[in-house]
Amino acid sequence: MKILAFAASSSSKSINKQLVTHAADVLASDIIKDAQIEILDINDYEMPIYSSDREEAGGIPDLAHQFAAKIGGADALLISYAEHNGNYSAAYKNLFDWTSRLGGKVFQDKPMVILATSPGGGGAASVLGLAKTSAPFFGADVKADLSIASFYDVFDVEKGMLKDVDMQKQLQGALALLK
Repeated sequence: MKILAFAASSSSKSINKQLVTHAADVLASDIIKDAQIEILDINDYEMPIYSSDREEAGGIPDLAHQFAAKIGGADALLISYAEHNGNYSAAYKNLFDWTSRLGGKVFQDKPMVILATSPGGGGAASVLGLAKTSAPFFGADVKADLSIASFYDVFDVEKGMLKDVDMQKQLQGALALLK
């Protein structure tokens, strides 16, 4: 099974990238042992801010096509959303907007597990709720979602893994739904 995993964040120190990388490791080691996982960096798909004028003048950038092809080549998706002011990060939203212009089903009917984390007690629940609600309209089969609050309290950054046993069990349970 081919899994495409990424953090919807452009930060080089993204806690959501740390979380999605850990989730991908758990998926491959504990749940789907033959999983082929590609961890994507959305910084590799940076494009001008979407506008209909830009699209009319120059078409849809090749990077949007490449991102859509990555999704198309996967059997399932694993995404961890960064929350910026209660919403998607600008970098992810722009990538999503350009890719959506290729046809509305950005997620191409792929099963997915969506995650979000934040340093605070909210656990990026606002953006996770937004993603959970909107993703099915864009061709996502959301199997599970998990918000992880107080990232630095529950995640061992040096080891790259959750240290909170209950959170680890919840993560495993969510990932198991991709089988």
